[in-house]
Amino acid sequence: MSKRDSWVTYGLMAVNVFYFLFLSLMGDTRYELDMMVRYGAMYEPLVLEEHEYYRLFTSCFMHFGIEHLVNNMLVLFVIGGKLERALGHVRYLIFYLLAGVLANLFSLFWHIHTQEFLVSAGASGAVFGVVGGLMWAVIRNRGRLEDLSLQQLVIMLLLSVYLGLSEGGVDNAAHIGGAISGFLLAIPLYRPAASRNPYSHLWGND
Repeated sequence: MSKRDSWVTYGLMAVNVFYFLFLSLMGDTRYELDMMVRYGAMYEPLVLEEHEYYRLFTSCFMHFGIEHLVNNMLVLFVIGGKLERALGHVRYLIFYLLAGVLANLFSLFWHIHTQEFLVSAGASGAVFGVVGGLMWAVIRNRGRLEDLSLQQLVIMLLLSVYLGLSEGGVDNAAHIGGAISGFLLAIPLYRPAASRNPYSHLWGND
């Protein structure tokens, strides 16, 4: 995987890291929830009552502690470039941002239903979206994309969901919503190499 093929993925990782460093200067990202809310974390009552819809976006680049950040960035580093090469740079950027926002919307509606509001943040909704998108790309690519198989992705997804359900303080609704959103977003956005038009390079497909 070359940097040229994955510059959007590296750029997204950089934004996450730099915003984490900024937040760390403002306070303890793991325990100071008021500070995290002040700088854009998801908190459903503020979205619903104060119409602070920007939180659906900003929270995708915030993390509770270094371990939270590293876990998400490692997964994005491993699989993000594969989807970026499959979609092209522009489509991939659109896909990633939409998957993150839709994951937060899924979480928002779920917590409205359960009436269990919590402060949440993290790139995991978008990262789960990447997993969902890769699942569709692998299906359309006859069961394999680069070194990924559908079986590997399903195991990764199930294991991640299981770990989330077994641990406290994890926004599983955003994870599941991200995977579903990513799968559905990839349907119109992904085109197998053989079916791309001659001008697809304008969207970043090399």
